[in-house]
Amino acid sequence: MQNTLQDIKQTLVFNAPIQKVWEQVSTSEGIAAWFMPNDFKPEVGHEFHIQSPFGPSPCKVTEFDPPNTLSFTWDTDGWFLTFILKEIDGKTEFTLIHGGWKSADEMVGKAGEKASVIRDRMSQGWTGILENLRKLLES
Repeated sequence: MQNTLQDIKQTLVFNAPIQKVWEQVSTSEGIAAWFMPNDFKPEVGHEFHIQSPFGPSPCKVTEFDPPNTLSFTWDTDGWFLTFILKEIDGKTEFTLIHGGWKSADEMVGKAGEKASVIRDRMSQGWTGILENLRKLLES
């Protein structure tokens, strides 16, 4: 069995109530404001697209449990995103998991590069994207 790459997992604490964070990460308008344009709907089984730099990425909602968990498949390489929210003393702990990675040497179709390169690039990218989310929530 080939070794698959480890999930990207980033956890931040936002100085914002859980409901405010949930609305920013579980609505089409909210996701577009900090991530990418999309036609997301908060329904398990809903198929939608995220407009990535490589074109539209097909997605499907796999879990929707307000205000704690949202998961969806992302693109055609087996990726998934999960957002986990926990309320902590009026603040919100937010964990992003970007999983579904293949082996390090396997090519990622649209990007035309090895999964290990794309994973490293995306891990760094998520750091900036989540700072955009922080700015929206804490302003």
